[in-house]
Amino acid sequence: MAIKNYKPMTPGRRGMDGHDFSDITRKAPERSLTQHVKKSGGRNSNGRITIRHRGGGSKTKYRLIDFRRNKRDIPARVASIEYDPNRSARIALLNYADGEKRYILAPVGLAVGAPVMASATAEIAPGNAMPLTSIPLGTAIHNIEVVPGGGGKVVRSAGASAQLMAREGSYAQVKLPSGEVRMFNTGCWATIGQVGNIEHENVEIGKAGRVRHMGVRPHVRGTAKNPVDHPHGGGEGRTKGGRNPVSPWGWCTKGMKTRDNRRTQRFIVKDRRA
Repeated sequence: MAIKNYKPMTPGRRGMDGHDFSDITRKAPERSLTQHVKKSGGRNSNGRITIRHRGGGSKTKYRLIDFRRNKRDIPARVASIEYDPNRSARIALLNYADGEKRYILAPVGLAVGAPVMASATAEIAPGNAMPLTSIPLGTAIHNIEVVPGGGGKVVRSAGASAQLMAREGSYAQVKLPSGEVRMFNTGCWATIGQVGNIEHENVEIGKAGRVRHMGVRPHVRGTAKNPVDHPHGGGEGRTKGGRNPVSPWGWCTKGMKTRDNRRTQRFIVKDRRA
């Protein structure tokens, strides 16, 4: 996968980069593994906007991804590497020996025809899923379960990988991409390797219209609004708000800690801000 540069034919093209999609081996998705998802536009069941700056965007079909990897001890082969409009990572189509097909996140180094298996005795190879008890220390992993059997919840975006640091008793310490070290139950499963499409973070959007294609609507600065609409609004001429940065509802923002989950606080060994 590489970044594709465009000729500066227009102002929007001048600062734009894109994927060259050289790693994609199949264009159309597996029909049996897709489903229609209705867009909400950020509105709830009453039609009121509950999430701002959402709406529009290109039509997409959701690909059913196997985050649980619960098809154990059955070998599979990679049939194709595909694009997924719902996530930054690429996905891989697996053909199992019993005829079933499933999608998984495509890690770095996974090619068409490669063998893949979810097993406690599987090889340490990209795409194989194993419990944390069976993974050697220092191995790069992704798609990690938070609760055993709950399916992978963390480390799923393009280029992300965590590292298994230590094991003690029924818990394992994993260093996450943010730098945070967290304890996971050793019964949790994870996938070997680093999530593919590493160059995703280097893509330059280039123009506002491309963001609209992603379903993101414009965001208006608080200082550009009237006092009735935002705490930073109003004033004669251009102002900087005149107070610490806050949300439209007066909540402190930009740097204020908002995490208050005491139930899971004990699992954090090292904070990412340390």
